[in-house]
This record gives sequence, structure tokens and C-alpha cells, in this order.
Amino acid sequence: MLFSKNLLSDSIKNLALLLIFTFIFTNQAWADDGYRLWLKYNRIQNASMRAAYSKSFNFIAVSGNSDILNSAAKELQTGLTAMLGKPVQIVKNPLNNQNGVILSVSAGIASGDGYSIGMRGGNTVITAPKDAGVLYGSFALLRHLQQHLPVEKVAGQSSPKIQLRMLNHWDNPEGTIERGYAGSSLWKWYELPETVDPRYTDYARANASIGINGTVVNNVNASARFLTAEYLPKVAALAGIFRKYGIKTYLSIHFAAPKTLGGLKTSDPLDPEVRKWWTEKTKEIYRAIPDFGGFLVKANSEGEPGPQDYGRTHADGTNMLAEALAPFDGVVIWRAFVYKADPTADRFKAAYEEFAPLDGKFAKNVIVQVKNGPIDFQPREPFSPLFGNMPGTPLGMEFQLTQEYTGFATHWVYEAPLFKECLDADTYVHGKGSTVARIIDGSLHNYPLTCIAGVANTGSDRNWTGHPMAQANWYAFGRLAWDHTLSPEAIAREWTQLTLTTEDKDVSTISDIMLRSREIYVDYNTPLGLSRPWTGSHYAPEPWQNRSSRPDWTAIYYHRADTLGLGFDRTATGSNALQQYRPEASRAWLRAETCPLPYLLWFHHIPWSQNLNSGRSLWDELCHRFYTGADSVRWMQKQWAGVKSSVDPAIHADVTGRLMKQHKEAIWWRDAWVLYLQTFSRKPIPTIYPAPGRTLQEVKEIVNSYLMR
Repeated sequence: MLFSKNLLSDSIKNLALLLIFTFIFTNQAWADDGYRLWLKYNRIQNASMRAAYSKSFNFIAVSGNSDILNSAAKELQTGLTAMLGKPVQIVKNPLNNQNGVILSVSAGIASGDGYSIGMRGGNTVITAPKDAGVLYGSFALLRHLQQHLPVEKVAGQSSPKIQLRMLNHWDNPEGTIERGYAGSSLWKWYELPETVDPRYTDYARANASIGINGTVVNNVNASARFLTAEYLPKVAALAGIFRKYGIKTYLSIHFAAPKTLGGLKTSDPLDPEVRKWWTEKTKEIYRAIPDFGGFLVKANSEGEPGPQDYGRTHADGTNMLAEALAPFDGVVIWRAFVYKADPTADRFKAAYEEFAPLDGKFAKNVIVQVKNGPIDFQPREPFSPLFGNMPGTPLGMEFQLTQEYTGFATHWVYEAPLFKECLDADTYVHGKGSTVARIIDGSLHNYPLTCIAGVANTGSDRNWTGHPMAQANWYAFGRLAWDHTLSPEAIAREWTQLTLTTEDKDVSTISDIMLRSREIYVDYNTPLGLSRPWTGSHYAPEPWQNRSSRPDWTAIYYHRADTLGLGFDRTATGSNALQQYRPEASRAWLRAETCPLPYLLWFHHIPWSQNLNSGRSLWDELCHRFYTGADSVRWMQKQWAGVKSSVDPAIHADVTGRLMKQHKEAIWWRDAWVLYLQTFSRKPIPTIYPAPGRTLQEVKEIVNSYLMR
């Protein structure tokens, strides 16, 4: 056991705890399996630094008693004991003539979930207006010490910029995960509630350490099973664990549940019996989970039922649920990911057309959750035009941590630059500086509710995320959800120091790989604004895909390759999607001659021979990106090999193997795109690049092997 339920007040317990932690954290025979994430708390090897820290941390005094405060004290005890190599006891009052940590709930210090860390009489004092703030401050102190920074420099205040900071799990009741690449679901539904896996506590610890305060435990393509009397106690068991770490539990709901579960003849949101059913079901949920957060809803999207099935609007559906949740201060989070199967339409415009006309018609406890881009979590997208165009309705951000379109668990892609690119984008809705970040944090439109969500990348794999480096995406999301002004560079260095090594030279090398990884992936996967949200295998390249149950589930719908050129015309001569943005925002994209290359094919159909501002023709520039992108994975391999001496051997070997696979697959993507597009461009590959060592048909045969059942 890493945590003691009682105060460590006698020497025998202190000695036992010291021996346990000394063995666990200094035994070099143990390989690092990645389970501890960024909460490693390794013993500080620098003796003088360890001695200096040791003088400052001899006890943890807790003023007050609650589950969350106890979690904070236990976490500090775990971390300090391990890093200092000595027992640190939890007490009710500060010890005389010794320095330690004092935890205190105090009104007027920071705000909301914020905290303040200060020095008083040699003690480190963590204060906050709420218990959760004390917990967040405790993790901040430990994070500071893990990076071997001076104690006196930890002082300061910090408050989250966004209220609801959530993970959305796309986990199914049978244990699978939609778009999951790290094993099965964490939640063992068939064992709950009688058996509660200790891993649930470690999951909660990890989330609390980066400020995440909400979890949706089931898939947005929801099963009504989670609303049954059989399953609510299972969900309640998870909520009981999460609650101790300041995390509220949410459920994705199946909109047709009144019919499928309740036996009603309809699920019409304006039907009195349907409204009554949801009211009673919500009461039942809150009896089981008093601090239940609310509902996440995917409706009238990709075959899911919704209010439009009855001629009603999204506002009608959300407001019915909002009415049921309002007495309990619960919220409805309604996804804007809605697009109809219209062969003549542009899916890019769908969310705006569905939701912008409904602005101001939603209840006060409703948040409309919008994906960062207008299509579907592409490696690069322009920001969704909904941001800035619903001033009367709180809009939440939805990012995707799981790598559905960024290489599953075989490609190293650090997503913080992608997140930051969207957050810093300027909508110009109130003039220059009207960034997406200022919309979702509520400061631009004075939203009463603010929310940011990340589609989780966790699973049952021992290291949580499949690819060891994908842990950084979970971490970066949490840190940006707390403070969207942080830079991807700072987060990369911080995560590397907490997780892999504190050797400064190698921290810089690893951070550099991370910061370049997304752009490298884009170059060999979707350069110049190509997009690829097609069906079939999301794993394999399939730009030739031209058959599906609906046109916007084919590849050719998006890239629009023909003998004339490539790209989707979204100007006034095409779908005119650019009209959904403010003129100041769209101006940079409006003309092909001046459009930034990363977005060129998002908005323009470009002739193959047209010269770009890079000095190359479109065809030559595409070849340049595909080839240099794939070649750059070799650079990643070389850089990673250079940090071998300072990274745990097991983790280093794991990432080395995945980089080998990534290089192989980067060439696969390169060959698929180049050979396919060459059938339209009818141009040779520039002689400075080697010709693919296989035919297009041979590439297709490899892809087909991933499509077989």
C-alpha cells in the first residue's frame, strides 16, 4: 500500500514506510512500465538538494477534514516521502521547531478552484477557497519539487480560466473503446460495484494533478444501459472514487431512452410523458450520485436519435433535459457535431447552419460543445466558425486526445501545438484579439458556464495510453484547460522533466522532438490542408476511397482531386464556407495566392502546375512535403537514440520500436498519396526523390488487409 489511512505517528510505521519507498523508488532493477505517468516522485539523487528540501518538509498539517483534503495530504505524504527518502507525517497542527506544509481552506484566497502557495514562518502554506483548490495546490508543489526548483520560488497564486475541465471517454458497456488505442476500457463494468479496481484511484489522482474536474464515463454513441437500476450503482461506485479528488461524474445519454428503456411510444422532447420520464430518471440518478455533473448528448448525428426525429430543434431537446437537471445544478452538454447526408452540401458548414440560428434559445444550464475544427479532429483544421457566432450560448471546446487521425498508437504526435493553434486563433468577432480561447473561457461573451473537453486516450494498457509519449497529450490538455496561456514548449519541458529525465540537455532534445512531431506527421499525412475523415480504416491510407453509405464518408469528397488540380473550393465560387467567418478572419484564406500553405487546400482547388509562394508548383510542393515528412521520422529516431542514457531502458526501447513502425508507415502514407495523386497530375516525381518501391496496386493490397473482417 502506498497510502496509509491513519496518521504516521510512531517510529515503527515511519521506518516501514521509509523502507517501502526506498525500495520502490531506488531499486534500479525495476524497469519503468509507465504506470506512474508524471507522478513518479523518484528519490532526488542530488544529496545537497535533497537535504535542502528535507529541512523544509517534515510534516503536513491539515486544517480541516474532508475526503478531498485527505487526498491532498496523502498525495503530499506519498510524494515527499519518496523524493526525500524519509517519512513525512500528517498531523493536525504544525510541529514546533520544524518546517512543513500547512493545508488550509480560506475564503478570499484565489478564486473558484484556484489556490495560493506562500511561505510563512519557514512553512509552506497552501490555501484555497475550496478543498479542491488545496488539492490542486498540493500537486503544484509536488510538480515544482519534481523539477528540482528552489522551494522559495513556488510561492504564487493560480486559478483555472475555465470552469469545467473534462475528459470524455468513448467507452462502451462491453469494455471496448471507440477510437481507443490503449487496450480495453478502464471501467470493469461486470465487476462493479462490488469490486473497485485501485486503478480508478490512480486515474483520479492523475486527472486532479493537472486540474481536470469532470469525467464522462461512457461513449457519446450511448447505450441506455447506463441509465438502468442495474448500472447506476456501478457508475456511483466510480463517482465515489472520483469525488475524493474533486472530479464530478457525467453520463452520455441515449436520446431515445424513454422508448428503449422506459417503454413509452415516443421520445418527443415536447411530449409531457417524455419530459416526466426524464425528470424522474434524473431524480433517480441524483439519489445514487448526489454530486452528479449532468448529461453529454450526441443527437441527430451519424445515426444517433434526437429531437429532429420529431420535427423539433436541438434547443427543444436540450431544454427538456436542462429542465430535469436544473433543480440539482446539473448541466447539459450538447455536441454540435451534427451534419446531414446531403450530397450537394459542404460538411464544413453544417455545425454553423444547425446551431447559429438557435443562439440564445438554450436554457441557462446548457453548453454547446464544439469540435476545434469544422470537420472532424483532423491533424490540422481551421477553427470552427461557430466560435464567435453564438454570443448568447455558452460554447465549450472539444479536443481529441486519442489519435484517431494522428496515427493511433504507432505515431509520436505531440498535440499541444494543435490545441494551442486553435485556442490562439482570432475570430475578430469583437475586433482583433477575439481569440477562441477568450470565447470558451467566457471572457469575451460573459458566458455563465465555461467548458473544455478532451476525448480521452486512456485504456487498460499498463502505461495508460499505448504509446508512452501519448501521455504528454493527456498532460498537455489538462495544463491548457487550466491555463490556456501556457506555451506548448513550456508544457513539453515540464512533462519531460516529470516523466522521463531531468538532464537538461536531454530534456531539450526530447522537447524538440515533441514540438516538431505534429508538423512532421502533417507533412507525410495531410500536407497543405488535405483532410481525410473517411470511413473504412482510419489507420490505413485510402485516398482513393469512393464508395460509402453517404458521400461525405468518402475520401474523394474531401480532396476533390481531378486532372485539373486538388483541393476543396470554399470561396464564393465554391461552397462559400468562408462566409461563415468574420471578414477579418477569412481574409488570410480568401485568395489562393496569399493563403497560408497549411490551409491552402482547405479553401482552394489549385491547379497542379500553379506556382506557390514556396517557389514550387503544387505537385512539386506536395512531393516535397510527403518525402521530407517521411524522412524526418529518421531524424526523430536519431534524436531519440541520443537520449538513451538518461531515459528508462524499457520506455526507451518501447518508443524506439514505435518509431521504427512510424517510419515504415510514414513511407506507406507517402507512397499511397503520391502514387494516387500522380494518376491525376500525370507529372513525374522530382528526380531528387527516390521513386516508390511499389506500385499503387501493391499499396492498395496492403491497405485492403486492414479492411478485411
